[in-house]
Amino acid sequence: MAQDPNDEPAGAVDAHAEVDADARALASVLRMRILRLCLDEPRTNKEIAARLGRDPATTYHHVRRLAERGFLAAQPERRGARGAREVPYLATRKSWRTPMPEGGNRVLIETLLEEIGEADPATVRTARLGVRLSAEAFAELEEQIANLLTEYASREPDADGVPYSIFIAYHEDAARKPSGSDA
Repeated sequence: MAQDPNDEPAGAVDAHAEVDADARALASVLRMRILRLCLDEPRTNKEIAARLGRDPATTYHHVRRLAERGFLAAQPERRGARGAREVPYLATRKSWRTPMPEGGNRVLIETLLEEIGEADPATVRTARLGVRLSAEAFAELEEQIANLLTEYASREPDADGVPYSIFIAYHEDAARKPSGSDA
């Protein structure tokens, strides 16, 4: 039987399913917060739940999903204060290389707002800039931002450094478009 030339090879379909499953795993503010908490040091489900003020059963569901998709890696088990077996998890940084799902920008913004709500206001820095760029200049801006973030993402963490989160957003400014314009 001849294959339809429009059909994707089985490997491509499997790869799409994997990317979709990874994207769905990131489609949660709580999961994004868990990844950030486990970025620098391994944390147990109990520690994660306490830090986020959530029920351990709820966080365990999300921790398990992140671990299944390779976003968290289980570390060697240890004994807790009362001798119970505990498994700490460490973020693998896979989320940096994973495309966000449709609507993922809203998840990132909501995550940012929760994290800023917990931060000391004196430590929050923001900037806002309006520009008008050609398609080429915008592509250059995107490339420079991506290169800068990739450079910092690939650095080894400073053991005695202060943890920071970086959030960058850019969007077309609909309010500044000429009336009746689609461009």
